Amino acid sequence: MRSGTQRRTFLKQTAGAALGAMGLPLFVPSSVLGKAGRMAPSERITLASIGVGGMGTNNMRAFLAQADVQVVAVCDVVEASDEYGHWYKKGWNGAWFGREPARKIVESEYAQKSPSGSYKGCSAYVDFREIIARDDIDAVCVTTPDHWHAIPVIMAANAGKDIYCEKPLSLTVAEGRAMAQAAQRHNIVFQTGTMRRSSEQYRHISELVRNGRIGKLRRVTSTIGGNNKEAPAHDWKPMPVPAWLDYDMWLGPAPWAPYHKDRCLYTFRFGLDYSGGQTTNLGAHVIDVIQWANGTDDTGPVEFEDTGSEWPSDGLFTTATKVSFRARYANGVELTCNTEKTEFWRFEGTDGWIEVRDNKWTGSPESLKTTVIGPNETHLYVSNDHHRNFVDCMKSRQITAAPVEIGHRSTSICLLGNIAMRLGRKLHWDPVAERFTDSDEANQMLYKPLRGPWHL
Repeated sequence: MRSGTQRRTFLKQTAGAALGAMGLPLFVPSSVLGKAGRMAPSERITLASIGVGGMGTNNMRAFLAQADVQVVAVCDVVEASDEYGHWYKKGWNGAWFGREPARKIVESEYAQKSPSGSYKGCSAYVDFREIIARDDIDAVCVTTPDHWHAIPVIMAANAGKDIYCEKPLSLTVAEGRAMAQAAQRHNIVFQTGTMRRSSEQYRHISELVRNGRIGKLRRVTSTIGGNNKEAPAHDWKPMPVPAWLDYDMWLGPAPWAPYHKDRCLYTFRFGLDYSGGQTTNLGAHVIDVIQWANGTDDTGPVEFEDTGSEWPSDGLFTTATKVSFRARYANGVELTCNTEKTEFWRFEGTDGWIEVRDNKWTGSPESLKTTVIGPNETHLYVSNDHHRNFVDCMKSRQITAAPVEIGHRSTSICLLGNIAMRLGRKLHWDPVAERFTDSDEANQMLYKPLRGPWHL
């Protein structure tokens, strides 16, 4: 069953079955889901969350809030842990996150809507392949560390499941392209977690730029926040693997490395084997809006250059401590991205400018604040709820606000900026062939070898 429509047709034909392949109810009874009770059970979307740490739990809760979605399974290599960070509210048995707290959240949510006041029916897994093997699951939400995006996404696409995948889309350009090809090959409805594509403000700003309200766009200045975690001492020592963590599965396709608490959970993003640092973490949102406003969703810059980045000399954290790169598009637009305390954009055109600071925008000329985009001008994709947009598109089989190709192109710019900064020189990029035209060394950095037995 390769497509979601085929799968749902099959489920309609077998709606009388009491048990799924895993011995669990195929659907929550209508009485459990309140308003959804007016909807035939076979019209509900069954979804599993792969990765239920901080952001993963947030995504899961967002899907729990959709009356026509049933969360039937969760997956994480963490059973339950309180080491994600003190800024999160405690959950199951005093722990913040992991597969058992997530299962408890799901079952508590559905129990509150059940006449009996109880509900059991959410499975919890360590290995995501058990979720992908289930024929009764329509979609997956992948919110794992970056190095664990490509394989689950490709396997889910091959199994015909629709996919919501957190940003940044991939760890490498090659992985991102493989993910895009798999999703497109199987006609998968795909949403990248760049949520500003579902923001009225950023849509309006992009429409102002696209419709020439500041003249011809010439330059975009952007900033991202710095590292928000302090690296352990350079003479750090390996630690015993905690009982609540399947560490080998956490590493997965990444090179083997001794366990340290600051290698995993939230701080994975400061190791190049697992992430691209704040360049890809925060940059994925910033660069994505720039791509939208510049009208370059299906391409990217043709030139990248380091402009003074800083990197650690040794230690556990290996991503940039200071981001600083410049890129140039074929249309002449120059993009700069630098580390600052606060996130900031400035779009400069031949006839004006727009700035975004602290999530508020100002601009010149003054008429920008009152201008109306006419019916015959460029209007961009309208979405005001990223998770709801994904659900609606699953049902209509339409393209989402942030489909896989858009996610791949925005993430690629961040990854290519990292490569230019690591090599410390100017590089020329062919966005069609997705290859550097002047550096074999840089091309070798477009892909990372995977630790066996994992492969794309």
